[in-house]
Amino acid sequence: MPSAPKATSAAVVSEKAPVMNAPATDTRTLRERYEDVRARVARAAEKSGRRPSEVVLVAVTKHASIEDIRELVALGHADLGENRVQQLVQRAAIIDEFSARRAERGGRATPVRWHMIGSLQRNKVKQAVDTVRLIHSVDSLRLAEELQEYAEERGSAPGGEKHGPVDVLIEVNVAGERSKHGCAPAAARHLVDMIDTMVALRPRGLMCMAPNTGSIADARRTFTRCKELFDEIRAIGSGGERFDILSMGMSGDYEVAIECGSNMVRVGSAIFGEPQAADGDGDDATDASADGRPEPRGDASRDAE
Repeated sequence: MPSAPKATSAAVVSEKAPVMNAPATDTRTLRERYEDVRARVARAAEKSGRRPSEVVLVAVTKHASIEDIRELVALGHADLGENRVQQLVQRAAIIDEFSARRAERGGRATPVRWHMIGSLQRNKVKQAVDTVRLIHSVDSLRLAEELQEYAEERGSAPGGEKHGPVDVLIEVNVAGERSKHGCAPAAARHLVDMIDTMVALRPRGLMCMAPNTGSIADARRTFTRCKELFDEIRAIGSGGERFDILSMGMSGDYEVAIECGSNMVRVGSAIFGEPQAADGDGDDATDASADGRPEPRGDASRDAE
């Protein structure tokens, strides 16, 4: 996991940073798109005074085919993100089997780290905890308590000593959009403090999304405010020394997010290409884009089936 991002001066962040939307017709191979994203991440990190290795690239696989995920893992990529628990569990099992077979044949076995980046229903907590390395979307004390209860139960079961605390990020609705989950910025520090008292959970940082306006200026304001909030929480010691992850940025704005201090970006369509068809099924009450951005949810409940 990355170390805490360094502060970025206003002079470093260019107001002319481009929007990274995929071309209307992208004929590049997956490898070419992946290498392009990695190069852009590296340049943005260097521009903000950091090493490329300090920024974790999470490849969001929601609309990717299993073949594309296998190819990406074969290229050596380790961090994969899903926003639906059912699909996460299924794909993790398939990729585990793929990696095991590669190892048997003498190939390089990439140790995959799965991230839960979407809205997490409380009735899916067990599956998520048993599968992922990091949960990006804890936005309420009630959800944290559900995670804590199961993590404690798992830890006390036979063989449970092999399981450490569950690493989580607090999702903050910095832009105040009704269509998004996330706690209010003013509530973030209190939620971090509450989670920090839970022996089976470990608050590792913050996650936010830019407003769904398509404006880089709006994205920059959101990311800058989230970085300020992250720094404020770290400065007072909430979350401890391991509170060091700032997850911001998706396919359309990840370079700006890195310039604003992000050390973890969630990129889907810029790697795998635009989805070919709408994907309306799944186990969550809300849908999301290829990068895990939720669509307007109306009155849908987080816990609804």
